Amino acid sequence: MNDQFYRMKRMPPYVIAEVNAMRHAARLAGQDIIDLGMGNPDQPPPQHVIDKLCEVAAKPDAHGYSQSKGIPGLRRAQAGYYARRFGVELDPETEVVVTMGSKEGLSSLATAIIAPGDVVLAPNPSYPIHTFGFIIAGATIRSVPVTPDEHYWESLERAMNYTVPRPSVLVVSYPSNPTSEIVDLAFYERLVAWAKENQVWVVSDLAYSELYFDGNPTPSIMQVPGAKDVAIEFTSMSKTYSMAGWRMGFAVGNRQLIAALTRVKSYLDYGAFTPIQAAACAALNGPQDIIETNRALYQKRRDVMVEAFGRAGWEIPPPPASMFAWAPLPPALKAMGSLEFSKQLLTQAQVAVAPGVGYGENGEGYVRIAMVENEQRLRQAARNIRRYLQSLGVNSSAA
Repeated sequence: MNDQFYRMKRMPPYVIAEVNAMRHAARLAGQDIIDLGMGNPDQPPPQHVIDKLCEVAAKPDAHGYSQSKGIPGLRRAQAGYYARRFGVELDPETEVVVTMGSKEGLSSLATAIIAPGDVVLAPNPSYPIHTFGFIIAGATIRSVPVTPDEHYWESLERAMNYTVPRPSVLVVSYPSNPTSEIVDLAFYERLVAWAKENQVWVVSDLAYSELYFDGNPTPSIMQVPGAKDVAIEFTSMSKTYSMAGWRMGFAVGNRQLIAALTRVKSYLDYGAFTPIQAAACAALNGPQDIIETNRALYQKRRDVMVEAFGRAGWEIPPPPASMFAWAPLPPALKAMGSLEFSKQLLTQAQVAVAPGVGYGENGEGYVRIAMVENEQRLRQAARNIRRYLQSLGVNSSAA
């Protein structure tokens, strides 16, 4: 019956769910699966954040409906984060709204600003909500590349010149999920100028703002003078503070977009649980040790994984940011395709990864590897992969 519903017809089967179902079945069968598929942080939040959650939850008056747009202290705390990190001043009343994670925020924004038939420019490959949040709202997606080179700008110009109706929204996300690519401030400066010239809203997803490596901080589009005229930016506490399940995120920027998102949210939700919002304040306003700790943790895991997988016979480019590696299939197995390779890696090597085709057709030939297991488990994954590759006659050095 589902195929009778309009929105269901616009949503193809979720490819990644197929591998997830296989992983679940393997674990039920007692197999030790090394799960590098989902970007689910394995570290806890800071203790003072958990303490604040418990403290506020113990108060009798903390269990009623909260504020959909976020309690004032939390919006001020997010404005403080942007001031410290990016040197950007935000009005907590009109330029900040709290969301239940960046994923919910993006989908609610799409509901607020998209009319059926509107054209949205979105990267391919991309995190699914960057396309399907807008598809569910009735938009048509035109794909643009992820890699921020001259081909990217040429694709934007072709889209504006040859698409009817003209695109009204552009989605960007750097560090990219799934490719981990990054941009510099000059890219955003050019993007803001382009958006103003073409009257296009820019939706920036900065969920991995703090997971950058090699001493190269990621910029925010909001650092560009005039960005607030055309852009809205989403951030999340999921990766920065290891609070994924808490569902706590933010949107900041253009007042018109923030007002539209805030209004739609007021119809859809009563806001996050107040103790969670209070704990999020403690995270943003308190000691920031966890940010550097997590960054160092993921960089070390990256280095271990790249070295161990390389010795196992699978060369992986070291990601410059995020908690993911975007890995081309071993050349000898390229014809297998990313979905079949992911299935075989799960069944033959007991290692779960996400097939690149699940992030768009341009993701074919790649898999996304989440660095969410410890170094010992990553080395074990490399040993399993080495045996699998050797069974297929793919050369590898001693691991």
